[in-house]
Amino acid sequence: MSDILNKTIVLVLNRNWQAIHVRTPQEAFCMMATNVATALEIEFDDGARAEALRPVTWDEWITLPVRPQDNAVQTVRGQVRVPTVIVAMNFAKVPKKRPKLCAKTIRERDGNRCQYTGEVLKPEEGSLDHVVPRSRGGKDAWENLVWSSKAVNTKKGNRLPHEAGLKLLTVPRAPKELPVSALIRNAHGVAEWKLFLSDKAEP
Repeated sequence: MSDILNKTIVLVLNRNWQAIHVRTPQEAFCMMATNVATALEIEFDDGARAEALRPVTWDEWITLPVRPQDNAVQTVRGQVRVPTVIVAMNFAKVPKKRPKLCAKTIRERDGNRCQYTGEVLKPEEGSLDHVVPRSRGGKDAWENLVWSSKAVNTKKGNRLPHEAGLKLLTVPRAPKELPVSALIRNAHGVAEWKLFLSDKAEP
């Protein structure tokens, strides 16, 4: 039970039904029990299309039967269905944030191109390069990281680009902040989430 309670498998929508967060069942139950959120009961037809969506308050939710496809937790009152989507009723905004700084997001920002040669690379042909090497005080920051071919990266070593006879094609910058809904990934493949996330939000 504790495993399910602590997995991020509940999608949170704002009152306009836009995705804004991912929460654990434990957090979702707290939000529902304090009337901060309602759960969505979602029924699918045989063709896996949603045919009914209904907001359900906590008092009713704990009385709903657990269906074969549902996760559930055992309580003193019996089994309680784990919601897959809840609505934060008093929240209207869609928060914005930058993508997480990692090799994948640097590669995506740089369009899979080596930032010194312009060559389009397969993921395994490239690597992160610190424009100012870490050994010389370079930071792990959007403005100091670029996607580079492994061969060029090896050639550059612990030198600055001009010391290695290289020149950056573009100045690395932090990407714009995006609505959090664009950054939510449906890592567990929850069918109900697909109703509220764009295709880009798939894993």
